[in-house]
Amino acid sequence: MGRIHSIDTFSTVDGPGIRTVIFLQGCPLRCQYCHNPDTWSAASKAAHDYTANDLMKIIRRSIPYFQASGGGVTISGGEPLLQAEFVKELFTACQAEQISTAVDTSLYVTTTRLQEVLPVTDLFLADIKHMDSEKSLAITGLGNQMNIENLRYINDHQTRIWIRYVIAAGLSDDPEDVTALAYFVKTLDSVERIDLLPYHALGAHKWDLLGLDYKLHEIQPPSAQQMNDLAQIVRSITDKPVYWQ
Repeated sequence: MGRIHSIDTFSTVDGPGIRTVIFLQGCPLRCQYCHNPDTWSAASKAAHDYTANDLMKIIRRSIPYFQASGGGVTISGGEPLLQAEFVKELFTACQAEQISTAVDTSLYVTTTRLQEVLPVTDLFLADIKHMDSEKSLAITGLGNQMNIENLRYINDHQTRIWIRYVIAAGLSDDPEDVTALAYFVKTLDSVERIDLLPYHALGAHKWDLLGLDYKLHEIQPPSAQQMNDLAQIVRSITDKPVYWQ
């Protein structure tokens, strides 16, 4: 049984093609810029329990769209690897029907959880919150050791990776920090692309509704020029496709 926050049956931003995205409940991080703080608590009464069979009935409706677009299923969160056994069960069912699988994950989990899903996952949409562990701690509440080790583990197993990195003023936008990110990504042969994600405050109202203290009200999104400059740094070092939205 999986604890599910919500389901999006027609996404075009969570992996290749048209995808059904299933958001799992629960997350170990407390990112300052999180736009879904309602996914944090695994015990949230707003979430619902589904079996893998329940979800497959929903997923199958979109198979024609997957086939036409090269899409599939993405499991997101929260942190989906907190429910690794359930993800493994669901992805095993997907792959039995030739449905492509992807996990959108922070990788701030033990490697044993990653090992559960690795054999049935075609693509990892992997966050890097920060290359500096102390700055990661300030942004998320946790250092980045598990994140970095798990990225290397996925790479060693030659599974496809897309890197995601949020650009937020004063937290993760220093060119030196982005340069460090690029040099690390350069060591990962399985990385296909890097997405730089401009900070936005679209989820700030959820913090207010939940009675949480949102500390970034004064931060502005990065300019197009800044995003272009940072993308060029990453592109020049990694020689990989770099995108920003």
